[in-house]
Amino acid sequence: MVRLPATIAGPIKELTSSIKQIAAGNYSQRVNFEGHNEFGQLAASFNTMASKLEEYNNSNLARLMKEKLKFETLINRMHDPVVGLDENLKIIFANEEAIKVIGISGADLVGKFAQEIAVRNDLVRTLIQDIMLGVNPAGQKQNTIKINSDKKECYFEKEIFPIVITPEGEKESRMIGHVIFLRNVTSYKELDFARTNFIATISHEFKTPISSIKLSLQIIENEKIGKLNSEQRNLIDSIKDDANRLLKITGELLNMSQVESGNIHLTILPSDPKEMLMYSINATKSQADQKQIKFDIDCPENIAQVLADNEKTAWVITNLISNAIRYSYDNSTVLLRISESATKVSISVKDTGQGIAPEYKSKIFDRYFRVPGTKRKALVWDSP
Repeated sequence: MVRLPATIAGPIKELTSSIKQIAAGNYSQRVNFEGHNEFGQLAASFNTMASKLEEYNNSNLARLMKEKLKFETLINRMHDPVVGLDENLKIIFANEEAIKVIGISGADLVGKFAQEIAVRNDLVRTLIQDIMLGVNPAGQKQNTIKINSDKKECYFEKEIFPIVITPEGEKESRMIGHVIFLRNVTSYKELDFARTNFIATISHEFKTPISSIKLSLQIIENEKIGKLNSEQRNLIDSIKDDANRLLKITGELLNMSQVESGNIHLTILPSDPKEMLMYSINATKSQADQKQIKFDIDCPENIAQVLADNEKTAWVITNLISNAIRYSYDNSTVLLRISESATKVSISVKDTGQGIAPEYKSKIFDRYFRVPGTKRKALVWDSP
């Protein structure tokens, strides 16, 4: 009777210590109780359990679970919304940012079919519409999506990455799902709006004093307030040229702000492609002379007219030539070519600079995109 408490307490204390070791991840822990009584059976059961846990911990499944946990942690720490779908469009994961912008709790989102949620959620419907239509959106330019998040308008660019694998022992690849990534471009959009409004405001304010200068010049030229000598007339002519140039630049800035705001007005008339090209060459000649760059012009003698806005098409050509000069080496040549086919006239600008790597060519017209390592940012017009 005196020894009984110690006989019971000793094995229980050892078993408790071993359970703590197992809980701490030490699955090699074992207990040994002599005899075939109840404690011996308990020890055998415990050792079997520890052996199974050790086997599981060393198995591929345990490693996969660890990698899955790392992956989920990484996805949840991202500041951009990410949603994963399987081959049946069932949502298999959505990070915290995605749950916040979609406006549905994680429990009601993950594990559900996206088609069912799209019926009552406009954003999910927008995210999966390309996949539902069978369009392959990978690498294609996506329109900016406006989402009301955190009580303000946020802008995102959608990218969809298909997940394709080739099972071991098979030759044909198989689609197993998609990952939808929303890139937050709100800050860029806000800066873009601010820049456009600034340009429009400044350009509008410039027009009034420039017009006043031109009016004053007309009064002086009238000679009603006095005759002008030749030197004074030359000065007035120079001031008039500068005022006209400033007025033209101001008008172009206003038109540029209209382009960026999407409110531009096009005047489509029969236009001469060669005339537009020569205008652009003259506009960029001083820039080319600074780097001793020559123009190699290849243009047929007789070229058909095209239906276009003469002025705004010339902007596009001027911008392309300006970029070609900016990124060409000194003493190089820029190739300018006009070619005609049965249905269209093509104008091409080719430089001999460092060029753009193949992996970035699909993104050159993407808004906010800049080739990594580029010191200068070229303005590219994306126009029909």
